[in-house]
Amino acid sequence: MSGPRVNSFFLGNSSGVNFSIILSPRDAETGNLQLANCSGSKRAGDWNLDVTPGVSTSKVTVSLSRTLELCLPNASECCPSPLCRVDTLQVLACRGSVKLAQLLIQAEIFANSSFTGNVSENATIIPNQAFKPLGSCPCNLTAGACDVRCCCDLECTADLQQLFSGSCFTGVFGGDVNPPYDQLCSSQSMEYTPEWFPFLCVQSSLDNTPFLGYFYHGSTSTPQVPSFKIPLQTSPGKPFTGYREGDPIITEEDEYFTVPQQSLAGQCVGNAPVAYLHNLDVRCLTSLESYKEGLPHDVRINSGTADFIQQNVVYRAITDRGKFITESENLLAAEVLCQNVTFAEHYKFIWKDKNIEQVNVTVFLGSLCDGEILTQRFTVEFLSLNGTNGEELFENPGYQVGKPVRAANLNASDPLGSLNIWQTAGRGLCASATYRPVLFGVDSYSGCILEVDINEDCSLLRGKVTEKLNALIQATHIGKRDNSSYSDQNDWVEIISLDPFSSNVSTGGLKGICPDIPANLNIHIIFAKVGAVQGIPQQQILAVQISYSTILWQFQCGLGCRNTLSFLPITASVQFIEVPAQPPLPVTRYQKLYAEFDCNRNEVCWPQLLYPLTRFYTGEPYSQSLAKGLFLAFLVLLAAIMNNPWFSKLWKR
Repeated sequence: MSGPRVNSFFLGNSSGVNFSIILSPRDAETGNLQLANCSGSKRAGDWNLDVTPGVSTSKVTVSLSRTLELCLPNASECCPSPLCRVDTLQVLACRGSVKLAQLLIQAEIFANSSFTGNVSENATIIPNQAFKPLGSCPCNLTAGACDVRCCCDLECTADLQQLFSGSCFTGVFGGDVNPPYDQLCSSQSMEYTPEWFPFLCVQSSLDNTPFLGYFYHGSTSTPQVPSFKIPLQTSPGKPFTGYREGDPIITEEDEYFTVPQQSLAGQCVGNAPVAYLHNLDVRCLTSLESYKEGLPHDVRINSGTADFIQQNVVYRAITDRGKFITESENLLAAEVLCQNVTFAEHYKFIWKDKNIEQVNVTVFLGSLCDGEILTQRFTVEFLSLNGTNGEELFENPGYQVGKPVRAANLNASDPLGSLNIWQTAGRGLCASATYRPVLFGVDSYSGCILEVDINEDCSLLRGKVTEKLNALIQATHIGKRDNSSYSDQNDWVEIISLDPFSSNVSTGGLKGICPDIPANLNIHIIFAKVGAVQGIPQQQILAVQISYSTILWQFQCGLGCRNTLSFLPITASVQFIEVPAQPPLPVTRYQKLYAEFDCNRNEVCWPQLLYPLTRFYTGEPYSQSLAKGLFLAFLVLLAAIMNNPWFSKLWKR
């Protein structure tokens, strides 16, 4: 062995076995080792023997119990030469006087010293200077020699210290690393002691000194700086256990996977994280001057099991720029600067349980010129791997706020339906307006403008407006839950539609005036909370009703009435109405008659006038509240007696 410790193992049952260590010197004439017996102990000189018993194996440790430092002048208990120890050891395992096993150890151990060569991996442990001084004697600058005027130098003998005992270094440099501070009650170093000093001084030991940085040895916490970088593993070996609904999706660089999203102020934020199982459909306005590229598509995404998957990206060219360019300035062709940018990005995440199986991305590219306003579109859709025929099967059966409402045409061969509202752009005309789905729990209001001629027939106008409004509702039923099955009709509620026209609809005999135009579509969705799954409320749609509000349309004549076209705004509103899952208890006759005495419905509560005197009051002990109440009653009685006329006459006498 070449170190101060060595380990070995004894195989077999160690019950009743005695272990001993013997320091065996060699015979000077023959060079043979002396015979060892079983009468030894677990200590021989500076060597110790430790045995850790086990079931079928015992660990045997031999260690040296002295230091291996080279001797300095006038020092002991050290190594006089670099080759510090050369010993021969024998470890015996005996049962009684019978020797079961024997281990021979030849130890050659060198002293610890500085050397030139490869630096040892064992770093020097520097104490925390906030709690312990780094050096107790800062003036000790020379190793192995006495520093003049450094009275704390242990290398200075008593004879040398007598030479400069009267001129030692003072303060921290001279070894006074923990001096008493001015605020200490026992300190008298302040030149002018204020009057309040004995009352507000600090009574503490010198161990808790402000010179070390802290008064008390308490635990300290590092400031938490908010960042989009989060650790996937809190400790080495702890696996990433998958995503839950609402968790941010993580990339290979331990960062959030971000897609531009709208903030509460309505502006688009480029570094907003994507939440697991939360669909998105965002539109952001940008120009060529303010255009910025998003997250690169070669970023790998954590699947949920600490594995990383690559995005499958497909690039396509935009054929109709009119759907994205909402404003254009008339510039000369020679002055226009154009650049190929991203018009839209569609992400589809294929998921199963808590993991992401696949990510498909479709990127639409087009040319954006200077002076044009681009409406970028970003969509994120989560599709279940267990879904069949385009049908989504979610683990969470109820609706979640922000997810599209499911619609179906159960009377058609293709049951897939839709419930939409308008998404206008440009001039806001109905002819160029697109659709966006109705999101659960989000009240919406949208509209578009319909061009109407002055000679428009009122009946045809009603039919045209009704056709535009009905195009938003391509369904006969609405799903009660987010995982409603097309094959089970009990999972759907029928849309209740109210006729927009009454029996006595006027045809309108005047030119440019049409009454009873159904210009407003009202969609009322009634839902309730029917339970919870893993603490997440389950919300279910109970009924859906659509109705129409009619207006009187009149042709608006401009300057000179040269234009024969007018505009008719038509709107669609969606309102979600929450009702209790169970009907509330009916109001009793007593509650109707004595509502003024109900403390929950009135600010003044007469039944609780003497509440502090009752047993229900717990603000203070009952005896104290009773005594205060009796004292208050005594004062009221005394005031009533003193206001009596006969009392004033008696007082004058």
